[in-house]
Amino acid sequence: QVQLVESGGDLVQPGGSLRLSCAASGFTFSNYVMSWYRQAPGKERELVATIGVYGGLTNYADSVKGRFTISRDNAKNTVYLQMNTLKPEDTADYYCNFRAGYSNYWGQGTQVTVSS
Repeated sequence: QVQLVESGGDLVQPGGSLRLSCAASGFTFSNYVMSWYRQAPGKERELVATIGVYGGLTNYADSVKGRFTISRDNAKNTVYLQMNTLKPEDTADYYCNFRAGYSNYWGQGTQVTVSS
């Protein structure tokens, strides 16, 4: 069955960096656009970044442009989110996602807390 397993979340100080990973299984990873979303306490889930099937096309939310980088390794069935210059407002649960037809698949999330 389809599985998306995120990891890499942690408590980090403002200005710090983290790299999130999402290991995918149960589907042909290289055929799908992959995305990272986040949901802060009391807020709606928002799209953070998206990457095309070959990794050449990426899109970012305005709030993370220039600080976050999404990438993928199709040989390892893994998508990454490199997060630099983290701010307290980046605090959220981060989720890996892909869509296949009318189905929307999510991981369990990984928690990122940015605080001094």
